[in-house]
Amino acid sequence: MTPHPPTPHPPLPTVRPLLDPAPEYAKWQAEEPVRRVTVWGDNSPWLITRHEHARSVLADPRFSADATRDGFPGLRPHAPPRGPGQFFLMDPPDHTRLRRMLIPDFTFRRVEALRPAVARICDELLDAMTSGGATEADLVTAYALPQPSLVICELLGVPYEDHAFFREQAQAFTSFSTDTTDVLAARRALYGYLSELLAARGKEPADDLLSRLATDRVATGEASAEEAVGVAFVLLLAGFETTANMFPLSVVALLRNPEQLAALRAEPELWPAAVEELLRYLTVSHWGLRRIATEDVEVGGVLIRAGEGVAVAIQAADRDPSVYRDPDSLDVRRDASGHLAFGHGLHQCVGQSLARAELQIGLPALFERLPGLRLTASPEDLALPMSAMHGVRSLPVAW
Repeated sequence: MTPHPPTPHPPLPTVRPLLDPAPEYAKWQAEEPVRRVTVWGDNSPWLITRHEHARSVLADPRFSADATRDGFPGLRPHAPPRGPGQFFLMDPPDHTRLRRMLIPDFTFRRVEALRPAVARICDELLDAMTSGGATEADLVTAYALPQPSLVICELLGVPYEDHAFFREQAQAFTSFSTDTTDVLAARRALYGYLSELLAARGKEPADDLLSRLATDRVATGEASAEEAVGVAFVLLLAGFETTANMFPLSVVALLRNPEQLAALRAEPELWPAAVEELLRYLTVSHWGLRRIATEDVEVGGVLIRAGEGVAVAIQAADRDPSVYRDPDSLDVRRDASGHLAFGHGLHQCVGQSLARAELQIGLPALFERLPGLRLTASPEDLALPMSAMHGVRSLPVAW
């Protein structure tokens, strides 16, 4: 057998502990915080692991988010081309134009107005979980997934009864083990579904985001129908997939740190800070954020040349000991401001206020209603297969 040639750069970790980044990140952060890694084949971007460098790259316009540029780091071999409206993979002016269409629906005031609806959804889900004297459930299917799904469906104007379809297509689209043909098929299925809804809302508008995209953006020529569908596609995936993964991991983290949970029960006013700490501690992104240099840039004393890809490991940056004391510990009293769970700079997550509200309302509601909540299976055995998002496929609990 002919031996394989040595890998020119260490491979990007494909497995991580349930609540922590892969251990390689801490070693690289200490020894070589700007270094090359191999993702697959000859795809070897620079990996950024320190908080200071991550913020610098994400705020620097010389690092492009345009996925159509040659050399942009792909998640998998033969990655599908960027779809219409996927503004997080674009630069200004298109990024600015498409993102601006969403701002009115995600202002702090608009999200605050949604809080009673989020609380109502949480109460209804908990009523259903405990109905008939039930004392056990799968927290993912009973609570963690439907809560953000119901919220984003209500905001977008998408029928919740189709959520199983969304989940199936979203997992196929984000999984690293899915064949490229199947990834494209999943995107086509979701684009086709949303195209029909957008057309229907254009004829009969309602008070939802899809209707506003149809009447205020497409009808006026500000965006094409394909772009509007792509924007809705991004929101639908991001709007439930990320929070649905944060929920069960947050529950596991708090149950495994009972002193932190006890502090929250004694002082409920700590919950907003606790959510920020959970976001820092659990950063659910496997890959981090991808960029490509458009000109030569020095980062941390290392020259990154124009045309070279960059992966910003926000899960590592959020555990940087130079920023957060004892970063591998969960501390609900910590000031976790400055974490990068929502990114940084021009492309910072447009829906972050909504995600915060869902967690700030949903987690206290769960622990207040079910004070005896406990795990009934090892969540490590239930981790999702390698994909863009880290989480568990189910979480059996009892109370």
